[in-house]
Parts: sequence; structure tokens; C-alpha cells
Amino acid sequence: MSLDTVIELKEASIFQKDNLVLSDVNLEVNKGEFVYLIGKTGSGKSSLLKTLYADLPLTKGRGKIVGYNLQNIKRKEIPYLRRKIGIVFQDFQLLVDRTVYDNLSFVLKATGWKNKKIIDLRISEVLEKVDLSYKDYKMPHQLSGGEQQRVVIARALLNNPDIILADEPTGNLDPGTSEGIMRLLFKISQSGRTVVMATHDYNMLKKFSARTFRCEAGKFIENANEVIDFSQLSE
Repeated sequence: MSLDTVIELKEASIFQKDNLVLSDVNLEVNKGEFVYLIGKTGSGKSSLLKTLYADLPLTKGRGKIVGYNLQNIKRKEIPYLRRKIGIVFQDFQLLVDRTVYDNLSFVLKATGWKNKKIIDLRISEVLEKVDLSYKDYKMPHQLSGGEQQRVVIARALLNNPDIILADEPTGNLDPGTSEGIMRLLFKISQSGRTVVMATHDYNMLKKFSARTFRCEAGKFIENANEVIDFSQLSE
């Protein structure tokens, strides 16, 4: 594992409860790299991401992410691990009864931020990064789907994480909005953060190429130099 490596899995098996969903997973991702996980719904992409942020235990094989060993991570260490990881969900998971500002301040306060001026400044910074500088007073239902996803990305950036894990971030968005979200995620990776994105939106892969791993029939395969047949993979 090199100094630049922030994610490493070696001969890992990914389980969802007692069900083996992926076997012999070998993955190494460096700082600032953008990586796709592709595959049909149910192929194990989300389970792999959940293993990386310690929502599912790694019981077979070895894994390390931002300095934490996944196979023996202690429960009390998991909140500290997750401060180094920003998570972007397909279904947003915003608090619908709170403004954009309150959604973001809730996360900061929950992770130990106390000074209101510093909280205000950090919220302003992340909203500017996602082009929502003047939407902090809005409720989630007053925003478009694309704007809500930008809030989710802003939330993921709050604690200045080393890694963004994005699970189908364009899955509920129209093609034009999806492209804007993809440009934003690539911009984030170019700033030095690692982005791992699970998707079955193969049109986006054509427009935004990056190293790609495929989850298929319980296997985890790097598409090193092969041509992806998108028509066969689409759902």
C-alpha cells in the first residue's frame, strides 16, 4: 500500500447479512482518483460501499481505508472514520422539515462543531462549491432534484473528507441534471479528493471516462483495457 493509497481491499468477500454478494474483491484507489463501480441493481455495488464506510462488517479478507483496518475496526472508531468519508445517497436523505442551512448545521453540530460563526462560514463555503450560495433558507421541497443532490454533496464535503462515496448519485435525475452532478463530482476529485461512484448510468461513463470496476455474477472485475458493451449492461 503506497502513501497515496486511501482505499485497499485484498481478497475481500462482501456479505449482506449471511449472503455472499461479491467474492475475491481486490481494489486499490489513490488520493484524488475517480473510480466507477458499475453493474446492474443487486450486483453488490451498494454493499461494497457500505463495507467501505463500515456499515457492513468485513469478515473475510483484508481492507484498509484512510488508515483504518476494516476487518478489526472498533465500534467507537466508526464515527471518526466517517468524518473522513463523505457519503452521497441516491435518495438524498435530507431532513424534509428543515432548511438547507439547518440540514448542514445539524451535521456539523453532530460532529463536534460548536462556534456559530465558524459553522456559518463552513456552510457558506460548501454551498458556494456546489453553486447554491443563496439557497440556504430554502426547504428541500422548494428545490429541484438536482439542487437537492447538490445539497447532499455539500453535506458530504462539510468535514473536509478524504473520500467521497457516491451511490447512484444521478439515479433519480434527468440526463441534463445528471451531467451537471457528474461535472461537480469530477471537479471535486480534481481538487485532491478520491471519488468512488456506483452507477448503472452507462451514458455518463461514455461522457466522463475513468477507471472502472464491474460487479457481475458475484465477481469484481477491473475493466482494464476491455471495451464495455453498454447495450449488454443497461437495464
